[in-house]
Amino acid sequence: MDNPASPAILKGMEYDTDIAIIGGGLNGPALALALAQTGLHVTLIDALPAPERADPAFDGRAYALALASTRLLRNIGVWDAVAQHAQPMHEIKVTDGRAGEGPLTPFILHFERGALEEGPMGHMCEDRFLRCALNEACTKASGINVIAGDAVTAQTDASGAMALTLGSGRALSARMIVGADGRTSGTAARAGIRRSGWDYGQTALVCAIAHELPHNGIAHQFFMPHGPLAILPLPGNVSSIVWSEDTQTAARFAALNDEDFLHVLRPRFGDFLGQISICGKRYTYPLSLSVANQFVAPRLALVGDAAHGMHPVAGQGLNAGLRDVAALAQVLSEARQRGEDIAAPDVLKRYQVWRRFDTSTLALTTDLSNRLFSNDNPLLRLGRDLGMGAVSALPGLRRTLMREAAGLTGDLPALMR
Repeated sequence: MDNPASPAILKGMEYDTDIAIIGGGLNGPALALALAQTGLHVTLIDALPAPERADPAFDGRAYALALASTRLLRNIGVWDAVAQHAQPMHEIKVTDGRAGEGPLTPFILHFERGALEEGPMGHMCEDRFLRCALNEACTKASGINVIAGDAVTAQTDASGAMALTLGSGRALSARMIVGADGRTSGTAARAGIRRSGWDYGQTALVCAIAHELPHNGIAHQFFMPHGPLAILPLPGNVSSIVWSEDTQTAARFAALNDEDFLHVLRPRFGDFLGQISICGKRYTYPLSLSVANQFVAPRLALVGDAAHGMHPVAGQGLNAGLRDVAALAQVLSEARQRGEDIAAPDVLKRYQVWRRFDTSTLALTTDLSNRLFSNDNPLLRLGRDLGMGAVSALPGLRRTLMREAAGLTGDLPALMR
């Protein structure tokens, strides 16, 4: 639905909106809310019809929100609606082993409860609650116009504005546009931005598992030769699993019915949570590293997966996207306060410089972690197990890694402080 809003005016030029955000997943609405708070007028264009985006049905998808990300959600006014459905992650346990054999080393990397004075390292939240909270906030916010069920088919930089054409035939002008439309970003492609990366030959099997015993807010990461299995706590006796396997094996497992799927999962999952069953749908996601060669172009910026997609081994995909959101909102807000053109090349370059090094480093770190742990080479196994043992024995190093996982390190945008 469209929200009534007035056009943006700058130096005698009239636009339909200051910023058009293309993509209505999670990063797009979060950015819309952050920008609207600064006084900018935003149009959010979502290809999905509004009823589909607002569907509250449980489907098993969930996200690990780092502490810095929950701060952002609080600062844009949606955390209160999300918190009641979120499960704090009090501890994280990392082990190394093989399916059916359990951990093959005495070294367990354990990030303990209470080690961060700011609170839990993060929260797990289902997609449906986060998505609905963001969408509802956008429809209620002044300064945000939501166009649902329509897609951008063309974009042109002309006469100091970005001209957009939608599938419905509607035309829209904006001072700048933001691509929040995923790894296959049409926004980036139309701007001629290419991507670099590679395929991992792995696929993630994702679903929610109900279990007999309580998880006590503990997240588990079990590294196996073909890929890691993450067991992430949700409210109640339910956990989200992200299970990476080689693509051929994953396709075979994905084709199984629920009972047979559980039969191959149980040896990997173990019995520490008692009997298990599947709740909700099951999903598969091909895994690859994919980073845009530029995060900006004339009157254009990219955020989230449109800028960078990485392996889920560290659970940082959405967190990196929300950090983009906070950084871009800050750069544009500060430029506006100084009277600059928010879409000027030097303004957008500040955003790219801020985020590109951080995301490239994170992408390479997740890539190295996956390559180091997703194999059965005895020398590499010995090296990584000794490494986990060393981290466990050094509280200072362990706390540094915990703060990194919580998103509390580096040059934090104001919305995440």
